[in-house]
Amino acid sequence: MSKKFILSLDQGTTSSRAIVFDHSGKMTGASQKEFRQIFPEPGWVEHDPMDIWNSQHRVMHDALREAGIGAGDVAAIGITNQRETAVIWDRDTGKPLCNAIVWQDRRTSGYCDELKSQGYKEMIQEKTGLVIDAYFSATKWRWMLENVPGAREKAKEGRLALGTVDSWLIWNLTAGKVHVTDVTNASRTMLYNINSLNWDDELLELFGIPRSMLPEVKSSSEVYGETAKGTLSVPVPIAGIAGDQQAATFGQMCLTPGSVKCTYGTGCFILCNTGEKPVRSGNNLVTTIAWQIGNKTTYALEGSIFIGGAVIQWLRDGLGIIKNSSDVEKLAETVDDNGGVCFVPAFTGLGAPHWDQYARGMISGLTRGATAGHIARAALESIAFQVNDVMGAMEDDAGMKIGELRVDGGAVVNDLLMQFQANLIGIPVIRPENIETTALGAAYLAGLAVNFWSSVDEIGEQWAMDRTFNSQISEEKSKALIQEWDKAVSRARSWQDS
Repeated sequence: MSKKFILSLDQGTTSSRAIVFDHSGKMTGASQKEFRQIFPEPGWVEHDPMDIWNSQHRVMHDALREAGIGAGDVAAIGITNQRETAVIWDRDTGKPLCNAIVWQDRRTSGYCDELKSQGYKEMIQEKTGLVIDAYFSATKWRWMLENVPGAREKAKEGRLALGTVDSWLIWNLTAGKVHVTDVTNASRTMLYNINSLNWDDELLELFGIPRSMLPEVKSSSEVYGETAKGTLSVPVPIAGIAGDQQAATFGQMCLTPGSVKCTYGTGCFILCNTGEKPVRSGNNLVTTIAWQIGNKTTYALEGSIFIGGAVIQWLRDGLGIIKNSSDVEKLAETVDDNGGVCFVPAFTGLGAPHWDQYARGMISGLTRGATAGHIARAALESIAFQVNDVMGAMEDDAGMKIGELRVDGGAVVNDLLMQFQANLIGIPVIRPENIETTALGAAYLAGLAVNFWSSVDEIGEQWAMDRTFNSQISEEKSKALIQEWDKAVSRARSWQDS
C-alpha cells in the first residue's frame, strides 16, 4: 500500500481539527485551532464561514506536518462536521452571503411556534424524523433569505448555494467544483425525506427554499471529488462524510441494532442504532440516518442535548471560577457532593426529550454554605442528568433495555463525570482507548471508499476498551437524585415566557 494514511477533518462548533490516522487506526499527527464565536443578540449564535474554512485549511496542513508526511502519502480525506449550522454563499465569488447561523441559535423559535400552530408537526416528523425546532437548518436558511438584503432575488436567479458545514468545506477544498452533502447531514436539515431519501418538494415550498441552491446528496462513503490544485501539494480524494454524531457512532463501532453511544462535546448527543428501518419516537427523540454505505442505509434514534461541555466553558469564561476547562474535576472534588445545588444549563433552551425553546439556565438550591466547588460539581452532574433523561426516553422508544453506553468526546477523560453517569443510568459506561471516535469514524468511512480498509469487520477489530465504570450507588439513591433534578428542570422550563 503506497498511500499509508487517512486525513480526517473534524470541523466542530468551537474549533477546527485535523487528524492523520494510519492503517491501524492510530493517530500519527493532529492539529486544532479555535475560532471566533459570535453572539450578536441574546439567543443568537453565529460563525464567520471564512473563519471555519481558514482554520480548517490551516490545521489540515499542520497535521500533515506533525505526522511528517506529505499529501502524496494520503489515500483519502474524510470529513465530519458540526451539524445543522447553516451557510449560504455566492456561487460565482465563493463568498458567504452572511455569517453562518449555528445549530445553537434560537432566533427562529417564534417561526417554529407558528409552524406548530399551523399543524405541520405530524407532516414534518413523518417525512424528516425531526421535531420542529430552531435547532435544525431549514428555518435558519429561510431566515437568511428573508432578512439579508437581496438574498431572495439572488436565490431566484440561481446565484446562491446553501449547505451545512460539510458542503461548505468541500466547495472550498474543490474550488467550487463539487457541491454535495451526505445523507447524515441532509437528514438534519428538515428538508430531506428520510423514507424516500430525497429532498422533499413540499418542505422546500413550505420554507421557501429554491431547489437550485441545494447540494447533491450522496452516501457517507464514496469518492465525491478531489482537492483542487493548490489546496494540497497533490490532489487527494475526498471520500467520506458524516455529521459529527453519526461519525462518532460509526467510530465507536455501534454497528448492531440496540448499540448506543454518547459523545460529550459542546453538547451531548446520544445515538441508538435501530437498523435498516427508521423507528419513530414517541418521546421527543429524533429519527435520523446513521450512515449509508453502498445501498444500505442505517437509521438511529437520537437525543440531542444543547449544553454539555459548554457548561464547563461557561464556568471558565463566564463565571471565571476555573482557569482551564481541565480544572473543573479538581474543583468539583473539593466537596463530597453538590450540597443541594442543582444546575440546569438551559442557556439556549432544552433539547431532548423536553424540546423547550424558552427554558433558560438556572442554578438553584444555593445557601450561604454553597461554594465554587458545589457549583462546579452541579455543573458536571448536569451533563449526566441530561444524558439520563435521554436514555430513559430511548429505551422506551426502542422497546428494549440498553445494556451498555459507549462514551467519547473531550469530557470523558473526567473520571468524576463518568462515574456519576454510571451511578445514574445503572449500566456500564465504557470508555474506549481512542476517544477521538468522531474523526476516526470519518476516517473509516473515507478509507472504506478507497479500499484502504477492506471491510467494516476489519476496522471493527481495532476498537479497544480503556475503562468501564459501573454504578456505585443504590437504585433508591439514584432515583432520589433524579427527583431533585426533575424539580429543578420544572423551574427552568418556559422561563422566557413567564
